[in-house]
Amino acid sequence: MEIQFIGATGTVTGSKYLLTHQHRKYLVDCGLFQGLKVLRLRNWNPLPFNSKEIAHVILTHAHIDHSGFLPLLVKEGFSGRIFSTEETNRLCQILLPDAGHLQEEDALFANRHKFSKHHPALPLYTEEDARESLKFFKSIEWNRLMALEKDVSFQFLRAGHILGASMIELHIQGQKILFSGDLGRLHNLMMPPPVTPEAVDYLILESTYGDRTHPKEDPLSTMKEMILRVFGRGGTMLIPAFAVGRAQEILYLISRLKKEKSIPDIPVYLNSPMAIEATRVTEEFAHEYSITLEEIQQMKSVARFVTSVEESKRLNELSSPSIIISASGMMTGGRVLHHLKSLAPDPKNMILFVGFQSAGTRGEALIKGADHVKVHGIQIPVRAEIQTMETLSAHADADEIMAWLGKFSKAPKKVFITHGEPLASEALRKRIQEELRWNCHIPDYLEKFTL
Repeated sequence: MEIQFIGATGTVTGSKYLLTHQHRKYLVDCGLFQGLKVLRLRNWNPLPFNSKEIAHVILTHAHIDHSGFLPLLVKEGFSGRIFSTEETNRLCQILLPDAGHLQEEDALFANRHKFSKHHPALPLYTEEDARESLKFFKSIEWNRLMALEKDVSFQFLRAGHILGASMIELHIQGQKILFSGDLGRLHNLMMPPPVTPEAVDYLILESTYGDRTHPKEDPLSTMKEMILRVFGRGGTMLIPAFAVGRAQEILYLISRLKKEKSIPDIPVYLNSPMAIEATRVTEEFAHEYSITLEEIQQMKSVARFVTSVEESKRLNELSSPSIIISASGMMTGGRVLHHLKSLAPDPKNMILFVGFQSAGTRGEALIKGADHVKVHGIQIPVRAEIQTMETLSAHADADEIMAWLGKFSKAPKKVFITHGEPLASEALRKRIQEELRWNCHIPDYLEKFTL
């Protein structure tokens, strides 16, 4: 078996792993690159493989940096199966068409306002392309060993990151290769913790927070203090949130604060068609969460769902305090950009980031203190208060990763550290080698290894 690292090397986006076994090719994950322009351009580059030669894709979870390239793969001739958990399948039915729609909208907006260097600006793929790719999905139950060929099989193990997120354990000629996917927290607001496999021969391990630990603050108290501060000065709180997972956690926190009467009954708007659908899906799969069905129903009822473009525009004219939750979480596109243009210049408002911000994104620029940010070709002054809440991260931090690794019954032959910025991956590599004495390697982009 040969593995090639086609994404998530030196970055947290673009996850793609090409596996070749006796002339059969498989992909584990098929994500879009996001963030820095040099990374985004990779989405347009020719792939280092022929899409028609890929037998199957195995998907860890639904986030676009792991699934968002699938429509292009299908468009270029892929005709195999896309294996995922039932929950991931359901979420991809929401995320992928929405991603295609947003790209079409962004291209139209760029052409209308003539701020793109390309004439005309084109979407990477369309909503129709995305819907076509959904026909290739096949759901597999948790912990079911699925045979791909005579001596290759796999199973999905719970990763605890978001609904449906899995680790992928491949069984190949008596050896086990484990892809961690995005590893969840040991103590999460809504999701159970990741399971620990008994032992594997090779481990492909994410390192998003490999160089830091999450704050120990109580998210309820922190959210309460920030809401009261914005409310006290008559401002609006804008929360850019990932549509799947993070948006629901924010709603859950606000619903608890309102139920306890810890905050005033401030209007809350969920302004993301994708996040709205993902929030509805939580009730379908209530049994997968660590909170009750009643709590999920309370979470759903706390916000007004904004569905139309006209209603979205009216939110920018609100004169009283409110909370707007909108995607995308890194402010790379979507409705949140129009709110940013409206709210960022006013110091009474707050922009609260509740997730990881990749290098090169508007989110990263804002949390690093940018006094202007470019939106739709225009420089927008930033006078609003900028805050972060890292305690809500759905990724295990460095200590949690080490605690999870410590439960393995024996050391893998090699650990490949991926899905992290360079400093984070290197910090985790050093720590694993020093504390566990395991053999670790950080792959380069397009690097190949024989297992």
